Amino acid sequence: MATLSSAKRLVVKIGSALLVDRTTGALRKDWLQALALDVAWLKSRGTDVVIVSSGSIALGRGVLGLPTNNLPLEQSQAAAAVGQIRLARAYEEALTPHGITTAQVLVTLEDSANRRRYLNSRATLGHLLKLGVVPIVNENDTVATDEIRYGDNDRLAAQIALTTGADQLVLLSDVDGFYSDNPHTNPDAQYFDVIDTITPEIEAMAGEGVSGLSKGGMITKLLAAKTATAGGCAMAITEGSVERPLQALENGARATWFTAQVTPQQARKRWISSMKPQGILTIDAGAEAALSRGNSLLPAGVTAVSGQFERGDPVEIHATDGRKLGQGLCAYTAAEALNIMGQHSTAVESILGYVGRTALIHRDDMAI
Repeated sequence: MATLSSAKRLVVKIGSALLVDRTTGALRKDWLQALALDVAWLKSRGTDVVIVSSGSIALGRGVLGLPTNNLPLEQSQAAAAVGQIRLARAYEEALTPHGITTAQVLVTLEDSANRRRYLNSRATLGHLLKLGVVPIVNENDTVATDEIRYGDNDRLAAQIALTTGADQLVLLSDVDGFYSDNPHTNPDAQYFDVIDTITPEIEAMAGEGVSGLSKGGMITKLLAAKTATAGGCAMAITEGSVERPLQALENGARATWFTAQVTPQQARKRWISSMKPQGILTIDAGAEAALSRGNSLLPAGVTAVSGQFERGDPVEIHATDGRKLGQGLCAYTAAEALNIMGQHSTAVESILGYVGRTALIHRDDMAI
């Protein structure tokens, strides 16, 4: 079973009910400052941390004097616009005293459904983490319509876990794990400490949430667990309202862990391998040797390009004798790849007219 102490890259989802007082609509500063201690403690031992945070609408509607429930879309978006700046500032003020830089990242469902946007999000988040930044991710409620919404941050957190290659995801919730029924209304509900497989019987047990501020119930948490574990990321549901909930989780606080049977890297390679290729990149012997050592594919090693593909599309990688060596997500369109093949990476800007990515296919986007 996963434990927080083994996490290399951790995504933490925080619901509105934890951050915002339900009665007053005010930020729960003491709780957030205690969470900041947890984040600083995790980072001090080398764990990358990403926070997926609800709260912008809840904060904004408190400022605007809007009702707490059933807001029409335009009022929700207005509340989000007001609340987002306050939410970002709150995290910055809580984490800066610990020497931690924060970044606000706003996304929509379209950003993960569209492969080009997905690659951009992955590259941005990856570079922020490399620089030691803690990204604060939220759904961009100011522009998202119902058609391009996640609708809840449980599933958004699972997608961010896959996007960043996280090995663990923690959902800080209003319950301390998964039960056969709602433990708030049924004292005889059965508690599960570990779930290895989400069966139809487990799904049938999922009820709805009890919080007036949070959209996600247990059904959305199971959907998040399915997404996360399929991508090699273990997931925990645990009580979030306690002080320093992440430290409490490591010290044995009750939680339900959903286990992953593969690593994030293995799952990503399988996903890339399963995609239908849109073209072929043929490479020389030097590039083939470089790939065998785990390196990325650079434009200089490409000798031929075939097919019609856009940036982010899957393409096969072939040796000069026609052998298929692997498959990957190309960082350039077919037309661009044709223009820069055989060229040194430093020449890409002068050829294409903009600063592109160094690799034609990055090693993280490749299955050999």
